[in-house]
Amino acid sequence: MGFHVEAQARMHQPCAACRMLRRRCDNNCLLAPYFPTQELHKFVGVHKVFGASNVIKMIQMVEERKREDAVKAMVYEATARLRDPVYGSAGSIYQLQKMIQELKAQLESMKTQVSELRQQKELLLSIHNNNVHSHNDPLFTDNDPIFDGYFDQLMDSDPFDFPVQVGWGCSNTNNMSMPSC
Repeated sequence: MGFHVEAQARMHQPCAACRMLRRRCDNNCLLAPYFPTQELHKFVGVHKVFGASNVIKMIQMVEERKREDAVKAMVYEATARLRDPVYGSAGSIYQLQKMIQELKAQLESMKTQVSELRQQKELLLSIHNNNVHSHNDPLFTDNDPIFDGYFDQLMDSDPFDFPVQVGWGCSNTNNMSMPSC
């Protein structure tokens, strides 16, 4: 019963392809399942790039179970080709590959920075441990709760983000005690 109702509804409303091509849409319309009335913009793009007869030929060449994917690919390629007439989807793919290469380079740079910071942390810990053991200072022990999270905070913060304080550095005054730049 549901199929009969759909067929009657489709008889009154042509698919997007038949609507654009101004032809009668019957029950055997090959394009109706893939280009419903509400999605006219999809067929317009596909028609501009491939042409209606080529779209029909391409759909017929594909197995029935793979036709929906083929139409999705045609819509994607047509949209990309309209956006970029020279390269189409290949231009988008190239841009994405370029972005991946840039992100890989950034990742390697960050890994190098993390490695250097870990080495600095180990160096500072070894210096601290040497000072603690040589001076026998009770304030700095391996179990010091204040010192425990210090290096972890250093790793979390940006090593190039130094606080700027007003009043430090050179000034333009002629005061003899302050050097001028």
